[in-house]
Amino acid sequence: AVVAMAPRRGAGLLLLLLVLPLASAGLSGYFGTKSRYEEVNPHLVSDPLSLGPGAGGSLPASCTPLQLRAVVRHGTRYPTAGQIRRLGDLHGRVLRRAAGAAACPAAAALAGWPMWYEESLDGRLAPQGRRDMEQLARRMAARFPALFAARRRLALASSSKHRCLQSGAAFRRGLGPTLGFGGDEVEVEVNDSLMRFFDHCAKFVALVEENDAAMCQVNAFKEGPEMKKVLEKVASALCLPVEELNADLVQVAFLTCSYELAIKNVTSPWCSLFSEEDAKVLEYLNDLKQYWKRGYGYDINSRSSCNLFQDIFQHLDKAVEESKSSKPISSPLIVQVGHAETLQPLLALMGYFKDDEPLLASNYARQAQRKFRSGRIVPYAANLVFVLYHCDHVNASQEEYQVQVLLNEKLLPFHHSNETTSTYTDLKDYYKDILENCHFKEECELPKVNVTAVDEL
Repeated sequence: AVVAMAPRRGAGLLLLLLVLPLASAGLSGYFGTKSRYEEVNPHLVSDPLSLGPGAGGSLPASCTPLQLRAVVRHGTRYPTAGQIRRLGDLHGRVLRRAAGAAACPAAAALAGWPMWYEESLDGRLAPQGRRDMEQLARRMAARFPALFAARRRLALASSSKHRCLQSGAAFRRGLGPTLGFGGDEVEVEVNDSLMRFFDHCAKFVALVEENDAAMCQVNAFKEGPEMKKVLEKVASALCLPVEELNADLVQVAFLTCSYELAIKNVTSPWCSLFSEEDAKVLEYLNDLKQYWKRGYGYDINSRSSCNLFQDIFQHLDKAVEESKSSKPISSPLIVQVGHAETLQPLLALMGYFKDDEPLLASNYARQAQRKFRSGRIVPYAANLVFVLYHCDHVNASQEEYQVQVLLNEKLLPFHHSNETTSTYTDLKDYYKDILENCHFKEECELPKVNVTAVDEL
């Protein structure tokens, strides 16, 4: 029976391989936090050092950059041990099905796919992740040559996670040996209180991170009609009983398609299981989790980042004071490497990508044009950059210090003006409440009274 089946299986495999490039092309925009940086900056595919369209910026020539503060997500990484275990489980089920007598081209193709992920890879930085960081450093230096000039001091900080420390070292390597930053092995300071503030916020940990009820919308969507349809389709393609699959296993299959593209730049046979419509549903599942755990779902998600936000402005303040006193800027370059979970709450605190309606399990169709799409906001190597300028020949003294903010190397318009440049005074005024009244210790204290977690949220 096996011999008789072999030509049919071979033909099915060939047909599957022929459609693979098309499969990946339609899916890559929906990988959420597992998206390649190139999805938000497509020009980097053909030239990884291109500054892209409109790179000149819009500041008058009389403005000089004084300080750059970058919060950067680590580069492309391997899956975590938990994801690898689930993938091993799913692959095992597919192998058992492919060994059966029934012809099943998708299962046959995946049976021939080598399961090369090992649990020891557990979220570590991939070689592509090092390239992400080196190239980002080179583009930043090209965009702000005055700040990255020789003998300028670079302060590098990172979370304690290996992928972040390695990303920081790769960023430094990208700047090359010519800059006087203390040699190739410049020290990367570990600062989890800023880069992993969420671990240090007892209220967030107890009421969101470790509270199943906080993810009720995510769990409801996993059981909802949209996911049920994707589940049934994938089970049918793999010739598996639908009871053998669940939303988590289907998501692992989808994310394996994303990992293979990001890490190895190949289209995986796993991609063939999904259409673009399926990808939109799975993206929404990822975004729901980000929204309720790191975004606008609960106030504590963003409020827990206020120590990082305040730290950014304390350094900007210091640079302004030093400039006014005609002193050299003590920290012209501050680059800090963290996680998607570092950047997403910070951007929510600043009010970016907020939809009129919350993301819910029940409003998938209405959220088709939502602003909150994590793959567009925090792909691998995502970066939020504050640049402080000193400007000559200004009409009023408050125009002397101006700021721009870039997300993923594109200028972000400010909420208070809808312009991409703001006076430093106006920006501080707009965020006055957070800068003066958001106190990490008080925000993160667990409530003393005995309330249920959801009531408190």
